[in-house]
Amino acid sequence: MKKITAILFCLVLIFTLSACGADGGKTEGKINVVTTIFPVYDWIRNIAAGVDGVEVTMLIDSGVDLHSFQPTTKDILKITSSDMFVFVGGESDEWVESALGEGTNKDPVAINLLDKLGDNKREEELKEGMQGEEEEEAEEETEYDEHIWLSLKNAKILCEAICDGLCEADKANEDVYRANLKAYSGKLDALDKEYADAVAAGSKKTLLFGDRFPFRYLTEDYGLDYFAAFIGCSAESEASFKTIKFLADKVDELKLDSIIKIEGSDGKLADTIKQNTKDKNAKILTLNSMQSITANEVNEGTTYLGIFGSNLEVLKEAIK
Repeated sequence: MKKITAILFCLVLIFTLSACGADGGKTEGKINVVTTIFPVYDWIRNIAAGVDGVEVTMLIDSGVDLHSFQPTTKDILKITSSDMFVFVGGESDEWVESALGEGTNKDPVAINLLDKLGDNKREEELKEGMQGEEEEEAEEETEYDEHIWLSLKNAKILCEAICDGLCEADKANEDVYRANLKAYSGKLDALDKEYADAVAAGSKKTLLFGDRFPFRYLTEDYGLDYFAAFIGCSAESEASFKTIKFLADKVDELKLDSIIKIEGSDGKLADTIKQNTKDKNAKILTLNSMQSITANEVNEGTTYLGIFGSNLEVLKEAIK
C-alpha cells in the first residue's frame, strides 16, 4: 500500500487539470512513450531509432532508484496522457494500477514487463546467510525479483514485447521497429555469448556481495552461485555481526579474491567483511545494477549494452 495515498491525491489533481483542458493529450504525428527506468528507456530508443515523432520519457532520472521512487503529479500526468507506458510491474510499481486510465488518453498501450516474462520471472530469494527484513508481517502474497533487466536473455524477451507495443501504437512504422529489434537482439545475443564464454573460462563459480543483491537473474543465466548481505529490494543498510561473519567465512572457505558491492554504495559493509577475513586482502569490486542512472549520464552517452559490457570486465576479475 506504500505510495497509494499520494497517488490518489495526484489523480484527483490530474482529473481536475484534464477537466479544465490541461495540455497533455496526444500531439498530432507524435507517439509519446513513457517508462520508469533507464534500461527500458534505452531499449525503446534503440527499437524506435530512425522513426520521426517518437518521444521517449524516462521518469526516474535523478539518481533515485526504482524502490524509492515517488511519482509526482507531473509524472502521472505524463503517464496518463501517453500513447504507451512501459513499467516493471513489481511491488515498487503497485501505484501504476491507480494511475492508468485516469488521463486524457483513455486507451494507452500499457506493458507490465514482469507479466511479459511469464515463467522466467523469479521470486525473491532469502538465501543462507542473508539478513532478512526486520519488520514483515507474514504476507501470503508472492514477491518477485524486480531486477529483470539484469539478464540479457530477459532483455531479448522484453524488447520483443516493447516492439509489439510500439507496432500496436504506431502501425505505420512497424517494419522499422521490427528491423531495429532484429539488429538489437543480435547485439544482446553476442554479449550473452561473451558472458557465457567468460564464465566457462573462469576458475570460480561463486560471487559474494557485501551489499544488496539485485543480480539473481544474471547469476542464474550463467550457472553462478552467490552469497549476499541482503536481498535485492531490501531497505536494510546495517548488517548484523552474524551476517558479516558468515560472509567473511565464505570468502575464506571458497578462497574468493573479491567482494562485490553495487554502484552508489559507500563500500563500508564490503570493507568490514574484508577486514573480518583471514588474509584481509580481497579486492572490492563494483557491479552496476543500472538502478540509479541519471539524465546527465544518458546525455553523456551511457547505454544499457555499455554498462553490461563494463560489468563483464568486473565479472571476469571476480571469477578468474
